[in-house]
Amino acid sequence: MCNGNLPASTAQLKSTSKPQQQHEHRTISKSELAQHNTPKSAWCAVHSTPATDPSHSNNKQHAHLVLDITDFASRHPGGDLILLASGKDASVLFETYHPRGVPTSLIQKLQIGVMEEEAFRDSFYSWTDSDFYTVLKRRVVERLEERGLERRGSKEIWIKALFLLVGFWYCLYKMYTTSDIDQYGIAIAYSIGMGTFAAFIGTCIQHDGNHGAFAQNKLLNKLAGWTLDMIGASAFTWELQHMLGHHPYTNVLDGVEEERKERGEDVALEEKDQESDPDVFSSFPLMRMHPLHTTSWYHKYQHLYAPPLFALMTLAKVFQQDFEVATSGRLYHIDANVRYGSVWNVMRFWAMKIITMGYMMGLPIYFHGVLRGVGLFVIGHLACGELLATMFIVNHVIEGVSYGTKDLVGGASHGDEKKIVKPTTVLGDTPMVKTREEALKSNSNNNKKKGEKNLVPSVPFNDWAAVQCQTSVNWSPGSWFWNHFSGGLSHQIEHHLFPSICHTNYCHIQDVVESTCAEYGVPYQSESNLFVAYGKMISHLKFLGKAKCE
Repeated sequence: MCNGNLPASTAQLKSTSKPQQQHEHRTISKSELAQHNTPKSAWCAVHSTPATDPSHSNNKQHAHLVLDITDFASRHPGGDLILLASGKDASVLFETYHPRGVPTSLIQKLQIGVMEEEAFRDSFYSWTDSDFYTVLKRRVVERLEERGLERRGSKEIWIKALFLLVGFWYCLYKMYTTSDIDQYGIAIAYSIGMGTFAAFIGTCIQHDGNHGAFAQNKLLNKLAGWTLDMIGASAFTWELQHMLGHHPYTNVLDGVEEERKERGEDVALEEKDQESDPDVFSSFPLMRMHPLHTTSWYHKYQHLYAPPLFALMTLAKVFQQDFEVATSGRLYHIDANVRYGSVWNVMRFWAMKIITMGYMMGLPIYFHGVLRGVGLFVIGHLACGELLATMFIVNHVIEGVSYGTKDLVGGASHGDEKKIVKPTTVLGDTPMVKTREEALKSNSNNNKKKGEKNLVPSVPFNDWAAVQCQTSVNWSPGSWFWNHFSGGLSHQIEHHLFPSICHTNYCHIQDVVESTCAEYGVPYQSESNLFVAYGKMISHLKFLGKAKCE
């Protein structure tokens, strides 16, 4: 697939191999697709639409094309980011990373077959019953063109990146060299500074880099993404959880899998549903972050112990999750072979772990002794974890936000066909019902004056883009400063809708997204600032700590 900041060049669209016409109608099963999930053999499925399939028709709404992206990955303008699509239904990645679309001619060259009929019929999302996202993408691209803004990269993010990298290494150096016993308090201050800069490197550099949005050059994007390894974590593990779990399926859980967990059961990886958001069931132990989860006695205190627990986030990632994923080849329900199936990637993982442990803990121990050195390392991580968790969690676990659930029809004993439950809040409300009523009322008032019909474009409750708006919340919308401060996290709705757009652009497209949501009757929740959002997040956790909502 092609990262289209500009129309793809002819050279990049022309394949050196001949189109495989003989494979156009070959039928491929989900199990066969899943076997091609490594950099050496990478296939992916994308849904059939008029833009991807010239033979598309309305009765093919669940049809999927199968593409062989193995060789194309080396020529892909977005680099090996495309390999994350390997072995799965990559429709969400395909749509969200190409706001300008992908040439049909390229898709035809990569296509080797089609999926079995209705192979992905139980997907939570609808893609074919609304033009909401299509219109939104067109308007956002037009806004960027009007203002002369590149979709990927900007001088603003590069200047900020330089400042943050210098700040990180300066604080780390001063933490080493401020080694007199009577200056340990100053060393602690530098450790906190190091952790703070590390957090901002995570939100402002690696985040864009691993999304392919830091620069137009794929090498620069790879280096920017590598800064996550530089501060101690693994970019590969982050990609798996964030880009294959959280982004495509925000606040969505597979009810069947949750029931299995409660019964202490497990199934093979290939039998697990990929449509679950690991951020709401795995990021923090002892937390209830989705209304589907069972309540335990200690959850009624979670609003009290959540802030100190947040501080442990990066320590858990660095010392537990990264190693578990690299050695097991999976992250919960997500197959990790798309990254760790490469020998080079595994070597990079272990090499960076050794190197970063050397300069982040080994050298502090050398200069300060074991206890003080380890103390500085931990303090820096606590500062980093608290800041990162604070800015991330308020965007999806907060009052008014919606959650999605996939359940079996009639229970497991009646087969495995799943029903889609429209996104609702913890109170059982569906905010989109209210926003559509408001849009109808607004249109009615305006159209009465014009003598026109009162119409609001139809948008299914489970339309992918509409779900992102229902499950995400902004704070300080439109603010240039807070957008830069948070690395675009303050514009979480815009980020989820357009992950391949550099975060420095979000404050420029925010009003386009908000007005389009209002036009289509889609929720667009914003809080006035981070402090208000944080307070509502704590209040929401307190409510979630009560009895399970039915």
